[in-house]
Amino acid sequence: MEHNENNPLSSEELERYFSEDYLYFGDVVKTPEESDREAGAIWKLLSLRPGTPVLELGCGYGRIANRLAEKGARVTGLDISPILLKKAEADAAERRVNVEYVRGDMRSLPWRDRFDAALLWFTTFGYFDDAENERVLHEAACSLRKGGRLLIDHLNRFAWLRDKSATCEIVQRDDDLRIDIMNTDALTDRINWKRTVVRDGCVRRMRFSFRQYGFPEYDRMLRNAGFDAVEAHGQDGGAFTPYGPRIVVVAHK
Repeated sequence: MEHNENNPLSSEELERYFSEDYLYFGDVVKTPEESDREAGAIWKLLSLRPGTPVLELGCGYGRIANRLAEKGARVTGLDISPILLKKAEADAAERRVNVEYVRGDMRSLPWRDRFDAALLWFTTFGYFDDAENERVLHEAACSLRKGGRLLIDHLNRFAWLRDKSATCEIVQRDDDLRIDIMNTDALTDRINWKRTVVRDGCVRRMRFSFRQYGFPEYDRMLRNAGFDAVEAHGQDGGAFTPYGPRIVVVAHK
């Protein structure tokens, strides 16, 4: 039976997407300078201080988690990809920082009332159907102590729908290519991603999909998950505008 690309991703599909190919093009997509800037913005948005216990969900290869640890936070990173976690651990060792990396599913977290802050950065929310996306928020809330903060960085749905139809993006590293074709399904509010990687003479194809939400939906879901106040910012913590590329939501428990 043909697979419907609008279906939320399975854990196996997530692992295939966040693979060695994802890692290989990582520093081209996000330069070290961009990662430094983003870590600084996160530090301010979450009001972090040295010693603050922080959880990053979907931490990938540690580009943010390790930088927060360098600033003095006590960081735990969770991800489903063993390949990305291995790179995160190696980078932490190179930077001489101590980060607890855990392989796991953000829909089922082992921690309760442990952290003062948590984050889902760089479109690391919306992979699943609505019920399971809300479960992620509930689990994040349960992992936070009273007074904790949750940060979500995502594409600005309003701007994306206004400016985008089918879009193609190409990333090149040396002679290797990553080709992404993205489109929005208005009936499901999901962005569907078809990726082709041409690398070392081989061609690999995979898909990715995530749900978009507007701020009223974030506000409702986060309050249902146990947060008391929800605020919106723009990219890297600037003022939110309808046509800005990102929406950054900060929720207070």
